[in-house]
Amino acid sequence: MNVFLIGSGGREHALAWKIAASPMLTHLYAAPGNPGIAEEAECVALDVAHHDAVIAFCREKAVDLVVVGPEAPLVAGLADALAAAGIAVFGPSAAAARLEGSKGFTKDLCARYGIPTAPYRRFGNAAEAKAYIEATGAPVVVKADGLAAGKGVTVAMSVDDALAAVDACFEGAFGGAGAEVVVEEFLEGEEASFFCLCDGKTALPFGTAQDHKRVGGGDTGPNTGGMGAYSPAPVMTSAVIQRVMREIVEPTMRGMAEMGAPFSGVLYVGLMLTADGPKLIEYNVRFGDPECQVLMPILESDILVLMQAAVDGQLRHMAAKWRDETALTVVMASKGYPGRTAPGSVIGSLEKARETGAAIFQAGTALRDGQLIANGGRALNVTAIGATVAEAQEKAYRAVDLIDWPEGFCRRDIGWRAVARERSL
Repeated sequence: MNVFLIGSGGREHALAWKIAASPMLTHLYAAPGNPGIAEEAECVALDVAHHDAVIAFCREKAVDLVVVGPEAPLVAGLADALAAAGIAVFGPSAAAARLEGSKGFTKDLCARYGIPTAPYRRFGNAAEAKAYIEATGAPVVVKADGLAAGKGVTVAMSVDDALAAVDACFEGAFGGAGAEVVVEEFLEGEEASFFCLCDGKTALPFGTAQDHKRVGGGDTGPNTGGMGAYSPAPVMTSAVIQRVMREIVEPTMRGMAEMGAPFSGVLYVGLMLTADGPKLIEYNVRFGDPECQVLMPILESDILVLMQAAVDGQLRHMAAKWRDETALTVVMASKGYPGRTAPGSVIGSLEKARETGAAIFQAGTALRDGQLIANGGRALNVTAIGATVAEAQEKAYRAVDLIDWPEGFCRRDIGWRAVARERSL
């Protein structure tokens, strides 16, 4: 089959790498892609915001399946346009993508269907939000309602920080995403990510992971798009997964169907494992980044078979098979991230790093005069597999240390919680 992958980040490189290994694949196209994706796919210069151009390309190339990697095209209705044109697409409709496109929508859904999550309030102006925060105190979580590239959430440990976060939203720090804010109670516990493939009716459990959102070691500093991850997450036991399916995923699937927006594609369930049980932090409507970079290397099943089953409404007949190992990825980013970074620094010695057995998925990279350069904040995802988290961690950092990129940096403690648990056993 001919497949067209939409996106240009590390998540899409991991997907391209996995799709390229499928016996079902005839040809893989990608737009816009990146130098790493170009090693697996034919990258095309196409503005995916122009739905008619995407449809025309799919017809010209006899594309059998479109896989949409990032959230923005889904929220903008790309899946709807493709489906209306009779082109199969793996990804939710715009109405279903509201689960990520509007945090307020998701919180209201939770309230309506009794899904465990933090108590919250929605605000359309700064004065009311700030008055509420001053009355309730801190710690508190302030979220821009819309898409903010993973940077619209502030976990405020003081009232002043929370008020500043509200001002940032309404003063345009996140564009239109901050036109409304959600203020919610701070939850204590450990975060974990859970994934399901969905076909509108069936949700098929599809792996667990733990991400590291803070930029600094020991989970310090500002939130980022993710500095590393590992999978599976030991805290996501079979009992926890069953509870998440029963209390969170299944009511969500039922609720979305009742609203006339059945969910298909990938449902990313961001969880806080509290003393009272798992609670929903947020939904994403696509594979995580960098979680996808640890899911794909340990997935034994053919990803195209599973995606096609999701499109065809046949997931009830499917199961995902996994390697009995751990994958861990370390994100390498340009110095200054998540703030301003200077693009153009040269990245070298990737082949030497790959000789360790690690996979290197590229994100914000480009080619200039035949050299690989950093072209954004997060540039590389260095992924290794081991029998334990500690072994995967050691292998990943061994590869990281062989990469020649003085202008880059990474956290040195990815997987620290799980490694500490292993050592305590």
